[in-house]
Amino acid sequence: MSKRRYSRDSSIVANGTPAKRTKFTLDNIAIPDVDVEGVVLVTGAGDVGQLGLGPDVLEKSRPALVKLNHTVIDVCAGGMHTVCLTKEGKVLTFGCNDEGALGRRTDGIEDAEFLAGEVQLPGKAIQITAGDSHSAALLDDGRVFAWGTFRDSHGSMGLTPKGIESDPYEIIKDVVVRKIASGADHMAFLTKTGDIFTCGCPEQGQLGRTTERCSNRNARGSPLVKFLHPQTIKIKPSLKLHFDNVWASSYGTFCKVADTNKIYVCGLNNYNQIGLKQLTPYFTPTLSSDFSKYNWRSITSGQHHTVCLDSGGRVYVIGRKEYGRLGLGKDCEDALELQKLLDLDDKKVVNVACGSATSFAVTDAGELYGWGMGTNGQLGTGSEDDCELPTLIKSKELLNRKVLRVSSGGQHTVILAVGNDTNNRGDS
Repeated sequence: MSKRRYSRDSSIVANGTPAKRTKFTLDNIAIPDVDVEGVVLVTGAGDVGQLGLGPDVLEKSRPALVKLNHTVIDVCAGGMHTVCLTKEGKVLTFGCNDEGALGRRTDGIEDAEFLAGEVQLPGKAIQITAGDSHSAALLDDGRVFAWGTFRDSHGSMGLTPKGIESDPYEIIKDVVVRKIASGADHMAFLTKTGDIFTCGCPEQGQLGRTTERCSNRNARGSPLVKFLHPQTIKIKPSLKLHFDNVWASSYGTFCKVADTNKIYVCGLNNYNQIGLKQLTPYFTPTLSSDFSKYNWRSITSGQHHTVCLDSGGRVYVIGRKEYGRLGLGKDCEDALELQKLLDLDDKKVVNVACGSATSFAVTDAGELYGWGMGTNGQLGTGSEDDCELPTLIKSKELLNRKVLRVSSGGQHTVILAVGNDTNNRGDS
């Protein structure tokens, strides 16, 4: 990732203190981390088309090649769908479209959900994200378009107060966005001015701008429109904070303060997965002393665990142990604080990802390691056994390919890889 560039206005009043929150401009963030052209491989459940292998392939236990007529530079696994970003800035989707997560009409078109199709966007996309039932794309001009729906404990919330959006909708306006992040049912937006906006489901505190009492859509004075309209997170104005990175976990949000390693967190914390002590949801962004100890390159979370990658290529984990998702071995306990993953300590990791109860790491040598729940073949090991330690993923399709990045959803995993041959489109 290239170095972030930003500038500040150093205007000072006579007594030497800032007159107000200083002007801040986040000029550039390299998105995605890897912009090398690759091919797409998939593993896991494909019963609703999320593997993109056609209607006859409902499950894979090892990575299989998706044949696309496009050169792909990024991939993202949603709950039951997949999103791909092409070299030309186009967005391709496949998988479940019951709630509009594909961003294109599939009704009455045979096998349309099982094969990749293009989303019609009004510009070039430079980043993609996906949640359980929504997807989004950041365009090169700073606009964000999303489609699908958010969900809460009452069911579908809609993407907007009008309901589900089956076609791309400009979800945040009048600001220039530099980065987007999707949780299971919420989104976070990092703006050019260093602010963070959120929208979607607020029930676990993941929006960072509602109280617990007002987090239910049926609560008095809490109309649905307030949750679905992007607004800034609630940080004390006296802190005068700007942010230069944001990550979304399934039910939480991680916000990095500019020029520092400080991380403010909010959301579900029932297994310490956002790095705070009390096992309760945090509805207000709170400084995590544990997460603030490190300089993070990436933070990713599943349902109850978090996997992080620091600037030196080391992997840390925190949260729930079941199914081996922490990678700390059979006899490990829940990780109450961040723990270094020693089994990968001799590797330089360049990319990490989490599914609901799975974890993955990609090394600079192009190796893919996975651990956690293997029930539907989403680990790609060839079996449905859980893996309690990082396990090298091997397959025929990976023999002559270097893995660049990985993304895992509810029951499937998507891999971007490049080989020594010229088969970048998966035509063979």
